[in-house]
This record gives sequence, C-alpha cells and structure tokens, in this order.
Amino acid sequence: MVVLAALLCFGAAPAMGQEHDLPSWLRPLHHAGEMPDYVVDVLTPRLGPLVLPPPPLETEGYLTLHHSPRAPDYVGAIQPAARAVPIPPAPAGQPPAVVRGLYMNGWIFGSSRFYDLVALADTTEINALVIDVKDATGYITYRSSVPTAQQIGATELVRVADPRGRLALLHERGIHPIARIVVARDPLLAKRKTAWAIHDSSGALWRDGLGEPWVDAHNDSVWHYAAALAEEAVLMGFREIQFDYVRFPDEPPERLGRTVYPAKRPGESRRAAIRRNVGILGDRVRRAGVPFTLDVFGLTTSARGDLGIGQVWEDLSGAADVILPMVYPSHYRRGSFGLPNPNREPYTVIRRAMEEAVERNRGLSNPAKIRPYLQAFTIYRVRYGPEEIMEQIRAVEEVGLTDWVLWNARGVYPPDALRPEGRSQGASPASTVSVPGDADSLTSPAVSSQQGPKR
Repeated sequence: MVVLAALLCFGAAPAMGQEHDLPSWLRPLHHAGEMPDYVVDVLTPRLGPLVLPPPPLETEGYLTLHHSPRAPDYVGAIQPAARAVPIPPAPAGQPPAVVRGLYMNGWIFGSSRFYDLVALADTTEINALVIDVKDATGYITYRSSVPTAQQIGATELVRVADPRGRLALLHERGIHPIARIVVARDPLLAKRKTAWAIHDSSGALWRDGLGEPWVDAHNDSVWHYAAALAEEAVLMGFREIQFDYVRFPDEPPERLGRTVYPAKRPGESRRAAIRRNVGILGDRVRRAGVPFTLDVFGLTTSARGDLGIGQVWEDLSGAADVILPMVYPSHYRRGSFGLPNPNREPYTVIRRAMEEAVERNRGLSNPAKIRPYLQAFTIYRVRYGPEEIMEQIRAVEEVGLTDWVLWNARGVYPPDALRPEGRSQGASPASTVSVPGDADSLTSPAVSSQQGPKR
C-alpha cells in the first residue's frame, strides 16, 4: 500500500543556484521496501499551512495509487486547491510527486533547442520531458547496444551524440527524464525481420494507409525487443519508461480484412495479446526500478470494447503505474460528448474524458495514475494557443487530477500557457521554442514543417 504523507508549511526559500541540492525544506522520509517514499514541505505564502490527510479509497476528488512492491512510489493525491503550489524536485532516484511534462522528439534532444526546452522548464511549472528513444520510424535516438537494434540497422540514424551528458543535465536541473518507446508501429523492424511482421493475405507484408508495414503484436519477440531498449534507457539515465503504440493497427475493416498474423496463438484475441505482452513489459521495466507507463487512445476512457486495436482501459490501467490517454479534442468525431465540433471545445472534451477515466479507475483494485496527453498543436483549422492549452489543464485539475503532458510534434510550447512555477527562482522568462519536423515521420531535422498529432 502506498504510504502517503504530505506536509505543506512555511519555510525559507532556497538560495539561487541551490534549488536542486536537497535544501532544508525537502527532507526524505525512508520506509521499508526497495524504494523510499518521501515527504515534501512546500512554501505556501498565500494559502497558509495546508494539511493533506491520506485520502479514502472512494472519496471524490482524490486519486489514490497502489503499486506493486517493485515499483517506485508516488505521492498519490494532492488536493486540487493546492494545484498552483510549486512542487520541489523529488529526492534522487524517485519520480516527482506531480508530473507536468512536455514531449520532445529525438532531433530536438540532440539539437541546441534541447536547451531552450530546459530553460522553459526552469522558468515554468514544467518538471518532466518525454524524449523519444525509439519513434515510429523504428530508429533509435542514440547508438544502442541492443543486439536486435544493431542487426536491423536501427542505430544508423543517430539523433544525439551525447545522451548521457544531456540526461545528466536534466538530473542536475531537477527535470524528470522519461523515455518514450514505440512498440508495434515499427516499419524498420517489420521490413528487416519479416517473420515478426503482419503479412497480407497475398503473402507480402501488410501495409497501413500510409504504406508502412507493422510488426505483429501477437509476437512476444517484438515486446522483448522494446523491453531490452527500456532497460538500456534506464542505464543511460532515463528515470521512467513510457511505451506507445501498444496496440494493433487502426485501419478500415476492408484493409484489416487482409491481415495475417504469423505469431497469433490459437483462439487469442487482440485484447488478450495486448494484455499478455504488456505483462512482459511491466515485469522487465519494474525490475529496472523505474515507473512503467503506457500511452493509450483517448477513446479508451469511454469505449467498452477494445476499439479493434486490443486496448481496454481496465486491462492497461490495471497493469501500469501510469496511464496516459491521448485525449486530443481534434481526435474526437463530430457528435462526441454531444458536441458538434469537439476540436473547438477543449475544456469540455477533456473534462468529460477525465471524468470517465476517473470513474473507470474506481472499479480497479490497483489502478494506474492518470496523466493525460493534452493537445498543444493546431490541426483542422482550429488554432490551439495558450488559452486552449490552459483550458485543457484546467479541465484536468478540476476533476482532481494533477498530472499532464503537452504534445506537439515540433516541440513548440507557448510559455504563456504555463504557470511560472519553475524550480529556478528569479530566472528570466523563457521564449517560445520550436524545431522543424514531425517526431513520427522525420528522416532528417528539417524534412517536414507539418505540426501533426500523435496517434
């Protein structure tokens, strides 16, 4: 059972430049078990002292979190009233109590713009960066030693020469580095290990609407490969592993009707295959001592079936430490939640989706913490600027959740959308940062200028 103890009280602020040296107002509290929990004291000059008792299991407005003994612990609940209180960095070796993050692709990680996003985190509430280790091209961001990656040439398009140095900088700045690893959408692996790929009924490789092959999610070798990359990422310096595309392809029935899955077990459904193989990932990641997190379709919060891709909320929330539904308003069809154009209603879409997610978690004995991906990109002629981003964050926090990650494939995040609650006090305001390209389609840093969504 998670041990939750939070004490908010007055205290002296740390001196400039000392904010990550575990000052007097951040004192670890050690418990029995493999990973210590901790208590944080936070300055609250406007709100006064606030005491947050451990939340009851079924009380609205709280989100409790129970992990396996191997998993790192979290502070599992913070009152929405305290959401604007600055959260100090977690003690070394632990994830933050609250994660507010930004996504960056591998090209940004290896470029000078990486430092722009670090500066943005230093001057705002951002305390985590999600960084591609393997994106939907199948290439690895840095030079990997994993045998399968070397065999298929996945290290032939290295995006960063000094990953350890850059990750060390994030640790020094109190920024939580999260490795994003794409699993089933891997055209490189499918082309170079065809026995691991989905086949077409004609005998050739099956291809999606973009002409790209996919690997067979029934094949456990695909998942062991992803797990090996995760273990290497932890050794590299990442402190959390996030798996994306833990699913089968989402394509029209006429296209899916031609699929042949060479590794499919007799009678095994797509849902059963995802559930079985997610278990492989969880076992191996937890042995590495970091949180195990999963990206899922936003529609899983409300769908009762598996959406044809094998994802069911209860299966995945019950298996992970953190679940990230991609609740981009642009991805909801007209009429969803009774809205004629969901893309123009960011607050309502996120509020409804999060209410459904929280309700579904209530029925689980061991639910994952909910950390939604929010839309920070413009698509379908609806501009998403600071106001639209802030409306999504407001919706998340009004249902009692604390964590979120912004997604923009080009790494463009307006500072005006973020609260000035950075770990560095007195720093100069950050400016908007950007980089050409799309994380899921680039072959060089300046191939594309399209700002596309993650799916």
